[in-house]
Amino acid sequence: MNAFWHLAGTLVLCTVVAGPLARARWVWRSPHTGVALWQMVGLTWALSVVGLLLEVGLAPYGAPIPVALGRWFDDAVRGDLTPLAVLVVLGLLSGADLLIGLGWTWWSVLRVRRRHRDVLALVARRDEAAPGALVVDHPLVVAYCVPGARSAVVLSSGALDALTPDQLDAVLEHEHTHARERHDLVLLPFSALCSVLPRVRVVREVADAVALLVEMCADYRAGLRCDARSLAAALRRFSAARPPEGALGAADVAVRARLARLEGMSPLPAAARWSVLCTGLVMVSTPLSSLVW
Repeated sequence: MNAFWHLAGTLVLCTVVAGPLARARWVWRSPHTGVALWQMVGLTWALSVVGLLLEVGLAPYGAPIPVALGRWFDDAVRGDLTPLAVLVVLGLLSGADLLIGLGWTWWSVLRVRRRHRDVLALVARRDEAAPGALVVDHPLVVAYCVPGARSAVVLSSGALDALTPDQLDAVLEHEHTHARERHDLVLLPFSALCSVLPRVRVVREVADAVALLVEMCADYRAGLRCDARSLAAALRRFSAARPPEGALGAADVAVRARLARLEGMSPLPAAARWSVLCTGLVMVSTPLSSLVW
């Protein structure tokens, strides 16, 4: 029974804090900490949903979940199950649904990126002014990253014309950071959750919040290697066009938030960052301990 209340309390906590945390601005001050916190909150929520269903469904066995689940499978083979068995099935299906959603989202993204790279091979060109990037002739000021094993940074000719050399270096470093740190893998679980729960508004808000933090993480790395003021100046020149599907880039709302961080936000104190991370670890440990032990 203690495990039930721990799992239920953790699930309620994750659900309640998701909306306010998605709208919070304090995480902008240390985006890497914010991304880590969201990963732990998401994992805690998923484990709590599955664990709570299994805990209730396996209650008649009076044993930890791993042991009780083995006994449940033995009873299922013999056809000797209690009415609560339906909750065990729901728990297993929920876990399978999340994993299948993750795999399907990844496969869909890979297909889109493959098609995008094929198109780039036909229309893009190299330019000495943008080393390591592909240039597409278009008047809008656009830059984005197509991540993956064969990542590609793409710039429009409008961006080459509009940006100074320092600004261009900062933008290229930002996009190359996306590719190096595989930010697409950070976003993947949240995109999968959107596909599993497409009508839940808070899930979309969370995915958008994590996407914004990922952009801020790349801004941070670019600011270390280049001039942060040059990056801020470059951001003001970018159009409101969204990046293509499967690519990493920012829309107009995200650009305004990134400018606010670059121009006037100090990082969170170390004590605050460690407190946030420890809180996330405690949250994850609750459902994980129930499922393992």
